[in-house]
Amino acid sequence: MTSAPPSAPPFSLIATDLDGTLLRAGDTVSARSYAALATARATGAQHIIVTGRPVPQVRHVLDSLGYTGLAVCGQGAQVYDAARGHLLHAVEMERELAEEALGKIEAEIGEVWAAVDQEGLDAAMLIGPGYRMPHPHLPTVRVRQRADLWAAPINKVLLQHPELDDDELTEVARGVVGHMVNVTMAGEHTVELQPLGVDKASGLALAAEVLGVGGSRTIAFGDMPNDIPMFAWAAHGVAMANAHRELIAVADEVTLSNEDDGIAVVLERLFG
Repeated sequence: MTSAPPSAPPFSLIATDLDGTLLRAGDTVSARSYAALATARATGAQHIIVTGRPVPQVRHVLDSLGYTGLAVCGQGAQVYDAARGHLLHAVEMERELAEEALGKIEAEIGEVWAAVDQEGLDAAMLIGPGYRMPHPHLPTVRVRQRADLWAAPINKVLLQHPELDDDELTEVARGVVGHMVNVTMAGEHTVELQPLGVDKASGLALAAEVLGVGGSRTIAFGDMPNDIPMFAWAAHGVAMANAHRELIAVADEVTLSNEDDGIAVVLERLFG
């Protein structure tokens, strides 16, 4: 009597956001989550990180994980080959467009505080006057005036408002410049502007094509509205218990929070 061949993994690609999803406090990944991902990979599934952070602000996390695959960074603007240390794909944002969009938003709601992620493997995050960095442990460079933000190529603009909350700022910005740029909320005090057509789904689709996997074989994990396009592209979207209500509304299921190993709970169920 011959034994049955091993069954195929339920998903071929596991796409995970970082902040609020895979990462716990202090940019750490729990031993349980690490083991669950390793078990899934042992069945043949591939893991890909899909994050709003640009490469310079995520490389230390990849190194700590021993991660050598592709990573979608910069909110879909970058596809990074961690093993070879170079960009396979990168999209710049026209600085004139960024400046025009900011001007239109400010004409509607008054002064906004702005920062930019410069483009490139070793580029800086520049912070303009008033901007409060939500992740103070990440490297930044503060500039004295708005014009300094446009000193070199960028891939996105980050916005804050002294009075409006993230949801209000996102709604206003979309209403004013949504026809010009992609407006998304990526986290607390993190509303972002990028070129139209650039989001986590666009970057993930490019990376998945390189890996030979389609959306129908992908499970995605996230916690914020910037993960909505990724959920729409993937076959199955899992929101964390701490996720924004807009993402929970479109998720196929909700797991535990990032601090309670929500990703591991789902992967252990699916991959054993």
